[in-house]
Amino acid sequence: MIRFLICDDEPLAVERLRDLVGRVDGAEVAGSATDGRTAIAEVARLAPDALLLDIEMPALDGFDVVEALAKAGGPTPLIVFITAYPNFAAHAFDTGAIDFLTKPVRLARLDTAVERVRRAIDDREAASRLADLAQQIDLLRAGQGGGAGSGGTTGHLWVQRRGENLRLDLARVDRVQSEGEYVRIYQGEASYLHREPISSLIERFDPSRFVRIHRSHIVNRDRVASIRRRPAGGYTIITDRGEELPVGRNYRTVVRDLVED
Repeated sequence: MIRFLICDDEPLAVERLRDLVGRVDGAEVAGSATDGRTAIAEVARLAPDALLLDIEMPALDGFDVVEALAKAGGPTPLIVFITAYPNFAAHAFDTGAIDFLTKPVRLARLDTAVERVRRAIDDREAASRLADLAQQIDLLRAGQGGGAGSGGTTGHLWVQRRGENLRLDLARVDRVQSEGEYVRIYQGEASYLHREPISSLIERFDPSRFVRIHRSHIVNRDRVASIRRRPAGGYTIITDRGEELPVGRNYRTVVRDLVED
């Protein structure tokens, strides 16, 4: 059973979502909150699997809640954003959200979101078990002496995909996107879920080839096709596959480094 925490500053919206979740097989409501601070406290108390989170709320909005949960550390729920304004979609997915629902939420659309959460949870559990095993293998190999792995930074990473444990060449990675305490690693047409925070994973990469452009994004310098300045300020990096990646406020000096590279 997937346990959801609902957070919306409109009590009627909370009740509607509670009713809809109750009509989806394999889903239940663990609790609810009508403001961001209460939601953060309830996540710590109830440890839900996922959070149905309204973006537009006073004091702490949905994005603020996600940032606060990330800073708190520890296990965090998967995020499904809810809003009356579809233009928030791009920013919502930049945060690593599993899905994005627009109001009024429809049962069929919520059912799709629940299925996405279910798949993500299954991926996490499988990836967690195999990642732990792979790390132990790496430690054993390093202890036997030798090679590139014994210095701390390795040129490969063991990841899980469709029941297989695969050795991933880090030099061939295109980009990495944070998903809470996990990351999704993109290489060509494939992507892999790996249990490790992006802040520690960046240390595994060659800094002359990879750069962190956002708290949620690492990109291979060779995959950067163009850099676009946004009308409202800031930059967007376009990869050679046409993907648009935001440049965080604290990483804008990276743009200059890329251009001068």
